[in-house]
Amino acid sequence: MQQIIDRRLAGKNKSIGNRERFMRRYKGHIRDAVRRAVDGRGIRDLERGEEIRIPKKDMNEPVFHHGQGGVREVVHPGNREYIRGDRIERPKGGQGGGSGKGQASDQGEGEDDFTFTLSKEEFMQVFFEDLALPHLIRTQLAETPEWRSQRAGYVSDGTPNNLHVVRSMRGAIGRRLAIGSGSRRELREMEEKLIELKAAALAGDKTAEKEIKPLEEEIAALRARLERIPYLDPIDLRFRNRIRVPVPTSKAVMFCLMDVSGSMDEGRKDLSKRFFILLYLFLTRHYEKIDIVFIRHHTQAQEVDEENFFHARETGGTVVSSALVLMEEIIRARYNPAEWNIYGAQASDGDNWHHDSGRCRELLAEKLLPLVRYFAYVQVAEEEQNLWEEYTQLAETYGHFAMRKATEATQIYPVFRDLFKKEGTAAAA
Repeated sequence: MQQIIDRRLAGKNKSIGNRERFMRRYKGHIRDAVRRAVDGRGIRDLERGEEIRIPKKDMNEPVFHHGQGGVREVVHPGNREYIRGDRIERPKGGQGGGSGKGQASDQGEGEDDFTFTLSKEEFMQVFFEDLALPHLIRTQLAETPEWRSQRAGYVSDGTPNNLHVVRSMRGAIGRRLAIGSGSRRELREMEEKLIELKAAALAGDKTAEKEIKPLEEEIAALRARLERIPYLDPIDLRFRNRIRVPVPTSKAVMFCLMDVSGSMDEGRKDLSKRFFILLYLFLTRHYEKIDIVFIRHHTQAQEVDEENFFHARETGGTVVSSALVLMEEIIRARYNPAEWNIYGAQASDGDNWHHDSGRCRELLAEKLLPLVRYFAYVQVAEEEQNLWEEYTQLAETYGHFAMRKATEATQIYPVFRDLFKKEGTAAAA
């Protein structure tokens, strides 16, 4: 058997190398476009491509040209206006021939900005790169589904431990019947004829007596041929076949709790959104069905849609316990812990009404942590407030509660990895 291995780097698509060089050259423009897209997209709509627009002024190629001064001879092909010694005036107007005042003109030419589309995979790679993900983890989150082994019929090759004895024997019996059916029928006919010849020989028929011995030899040869049919042949063997299919394990609900008080500016909300996005991508690789519940709070908590969760302008004081109470009510009403894997993610700057932080710790310990599979708290500010102090007591007691700080975008993935390293290991196993 001849094997052909294609070792070409780009395969049949010879433009891949050019595209990669182009993307490396304009990496800054692409990264800015992805950042704008993340700010404007919903969590569920993150995994799709994006249109990138590069201004034409940034597309200029470096060129070599003669310096000013000196005497040069230039040939203008097709010239009908000038003769030797004439001075050629500089063209009027700037590039494009426009007047610069936004008015229409009948002179000059121009170029549109260069536009191209990032694929889904390219968009995810740039997004993860902005979060400082290692290459291996970036690939796993962007492309690798969860796999499960399942039965897929029977095959003729396999390992001995996968041998299906009943099907193999059934095939062997069928093969022996098919191969030997004609010979057995012929053998029965010859045996019946032998009986008749022996009866005729006893009656004194000399001709019948002469035919008995040759017939007995034919019968013996036919029986030997039937006995040579193998009882079990390799072609009879049947093995159980199993294939790997991308089947997520179950269903999960992700609770996103965010402080929208006056101290949570747009930068801190952006950090929170990046953390929620990363958590959502992580869960979609392990669960078939993902529900997302958005709860925003200041002095009061309410369940909102994604648009209001990240972009609503309403602010106020801070009572974090209101969000925890609402989360428990929603779990009791809609998400039975026996049927759903419940995850909680809370983002805050840590500032809370000082009489409320102790109640938050009690609510988590007594009401929520017994119901959830994992609860992660991310503080998007460096200062340690009273809420951080109360939550520290929970982290020392409960293994499925974790808390970290993140004050800039490059810290989001290290924080996420630290929060979910145990969860990721268990899911991968």
